[in-house]
Amino acid sequence: MAIPELEEGYKLTVGAKQTRLAIERGAAVKVFVAQDAEERVVEPILRLCSRLGLPVIEVPSMRELGKACGIQVGASSAAMVRK
Repeated sequence: MAIPELEEGYKLTVGAKQTRLAIERGAAVKVFVAQDAEERVVEPILRLCSRLGLPVIEVPSMRELGKACGIQVGASSAAMVRK
């Protein structure tokens, strides 16, 4: 999975805590969530996105999302934020 939007003036936050903070600060423009992540981890993120009208892209696995983010481990979520 590639994230082509990153080439257009965005950076990426990785992990549930950083993703949630980016959403709460109003910096996130798009959120990615791994389908195999624990529900207790991603549910608060999904609720915030729903409430704020942020687009959520589901990724098949944490491993795939981590790889797309350029890290060697899985990631439950990530957010595209303005630089």
